[in-house]
Amino acid sequence: MASSLRFRGAASGLRYWSRRQRPAAASLAAGKDLAPSSPVPPPAARFSRLTSEEIFSREALRLGRCLKPNILAGVKAWRLLPLPLAPLVLPSLPLLGIQMDDVQRPFRDLGRVCSRSMASKTPVGFIGLGNMGNPMAKNLMKHGYPLIIYDVFPDACKEFQDAGEQVVSSPADVAEKADRIITMLPTSINAIEAYSGANGILKKVKKGSLLIDSSTIDPAISKELAKEAEKMGAVFMDAPVSGGVGAARSGNLTFMVGGVEDEFAAAQELLGCMGSNVVYCGAVGTGQAAKICNNMLLAISMIGTAETMNLGIRLGLDPKLLAKILNMSSGRCWSSDSYNPVPGVMDGVPSANNYQGGFGTTLMAKDLGLAQDSATSTKSPILLGSQAHQIYRMMCAKGYSKKDFSSVFQFLREEETF
Repeated sequence: MASSLRFRGAASGLRYWSRRQRPAAASLAAGKDLAPSSPVPPPAARFSRLTSEEIFSREALRLGRCLKPNILAGVKAWRLLPLPLAPLVLPSLPLLGIQMDDVQRPFRDLGRVCSRSMASKTPVGFIGLGNMGNPMAKNLMKHGYPLIIYDVFPDACKEFQDAGEQVVSSPADVAEKADRIITMLPTSINAIEAYSGANGILKKVKKGSLLIDSSTIDPAISKELAKEAEKMGAVFMDAPVSGGVGAARSGNLTFMVGGVEDEFAAAQELLGCMGSNVVYCGAVGTGQAAKICNNMLLAISMIGTAETMNLGIRLGLDPKLLAKILNMSSGRCWSSDSYNPVPGVMDGVPSANNYQGGFGTTLMAKDLGLAQDSATSTKSPILLGSQAHQIYRMMCAKGYSKKDFSSVFQFLREEETF
């Protein structure tokens, strides 16, 4: 399935290099200088004038591969040589005092890595361009991936269309044009509609397609969608994210991935463009399980931080001073040091912008509902998790639904009935 797609991609990458090598080969045959002052045939911009060591490091690390250290003996001698010319000068290595056996095999492996990397720049489908999906899609663009875009709100697609990306009218159309698709949707219902609806992905999905769902949904739904995708010859993986809008913009998200382990490397290639941590969790649904547990803890810690800051302020402490003390003490947590809920304590967070943007209260209430359902089905006591769920549900009922979940501080300040 997805492995066959990667094979075809690598083949097309090799054809690409064979076409681009001809001018360089002619120059070499004519004995022209290959020093930095000479014109270099322009392969992909990401390879031009990179040293062989840089190419090796970038590509080997990006694809999770590790070549033998003896490659360095050869690449140092070829510091200025464009990668496509490497195979043409192998016979001259002995003149440089380098044994061919020391470098030939690693460079051949490296050529396969780079060929696959170039071939992998085929269009990627992206469905869901909300607060998180928008910057995630932009990071794929920055890494050179053409996009096939769809969102239920056409206005969300406009800036991508203006940037030259292709916008289509349904998830099915995305599946028709792309064999790697990422979805980033708000709820389980949205995910079901996008995959199994009348115009869903599975209506036109191609065999061997890789489907990655980064929504936070019920693990049971992920498992059902994986079964449906398998019937169509496609591979489904759940890969929910953590880190918030800021991490989505900077490309530092954490992805928690569930699915067939053999396909993890293929998913990691794309997810690594949007996140700094891509973690394999196990079978389909385990990524969602990890995300639900994380968000339950996040909600509890945010409420605790908000209560603590509110109490300290009412006791006469300056909020910035209190936050500083907390963050150098045992009470420190992500909600206090990276996403403080008190206006004026930190810049660049929703509390500094009237709680606009970020991770909505409605979505946090939804995730806590998933945690509650999972706790019920597994007979797991979640006393604080249940209380957090009730608090966020009350916030939604009292006008906080569209505000960031850190607005729980404002909610506690205004509510005197607890």
